[in-house]
Amino acid sequence: MEKKLKFREDGTFVIVQFSDTEFIDAEDLDPETPLLDSMTKTTMERIIELEQPDLVVFAGDVIASARSKDPLQSFRSAIAVAEENRVAWAAVFGNHDSEGSLPRKKMHEEQLLHEYCVAKSDPPGVSGAGNYVLTVDDSTGKPAASLFFLDSGDYSQMDSVGGYDWIRRDQIEWYVSESRQLAERNSGTPLPALAFFHIPLPEYDEVWKTKVCEGHCVEWISTPQVNSGLFAAMVEMGNVMGTFVGHDHSNDYCGTLHGIRLCYGRSTRYVSYVDGKRMDMFPTGARVIRLTAGERQFETWIRQSDGLVAELPMHEPDNL
Repeated sequence: MEKKLKFREDGTFVIVQFSDTEFIDAEDLDPETPLLDSMTKTTMERIIELEQPDLVVFAGDVIASARSKDPLQSFRSAIAVAEENRVAWAAVFGNHDSEGSLPRKKMHEEQLLHEYCVAKSDPPGVSGAGNYVLTVDDSTGKPAASLFFLDSGDYSQMDSVGGYDWIRRDQIEWYVSESRQLAERNSGTPLPALAFFHIPLPEYDEVWKTKVCEGHCVEWISTPQVNSGLFAAMVEMGNVMGTFVGHDHSNDYCGTLHGIRLCYGRSTRYVSYVDGKRMDMFPTGARVIRLTAGERQFETWIRQSDGLVAELPMHEPDNL
């Protein structure tokens, strides 16, 4: 039976986004692993306790599979905090999830086996693993918001193009088709939506350089070298209010471009590595998102591992 997501009686719906948890679960391969895994789990438990979310989203790099002796067990360890707290959860996958021996399709199959996972099976003929859409029902049982989850891949498969992979054309066509169907069921009006994937779109670089943003941009914005057009499709469909990614550990900013808020999460495991050493420039944590039924907007903030809500700097581009 399909598991339903619902707005609360007060009309709100709270999502906690954990990014780059990178569980390894292999003490003999990395002596720091038990400590870092434990600290990451403690952070997640504290944030779940404080925010009481209706949904937890693991926004990719759930595990560091190349350094894990048993990637499936590492994945189970990462998502255990949601299962143990009986919180609905869903995951998308990042580049580190599939660097080891475990295919990302197998990892997606694994998440579907867990009691509190609300993810769905992949649509046929669509690239990647972990493409699905969820709806959140209002008090009448009618969908009032939608949540898109997309596989942004890992690394480019083309010899002529280096760097990270990109969301493919068939995935974009699937997103457009699902968006149209949801609008048709909503009397022709686009259903308010959020989108989650791991690797930031090229527009994340544009919004930082051209718009006022809130948050940090400490490291290179590592987008794909190819712009496959997902952002243009979202602008045209008029349903996505915000996108949420991980990937760049030292970036946690939000900025609005053409009516869509482009947001990073806050890295949940560590902020960055410099010369092979862990360097936390600010506390680890999670992004929190609060939707309200009937409103085409959302609130969002960073909850830190120390329990505090982050005070984020305002960034003005050079051209202002």
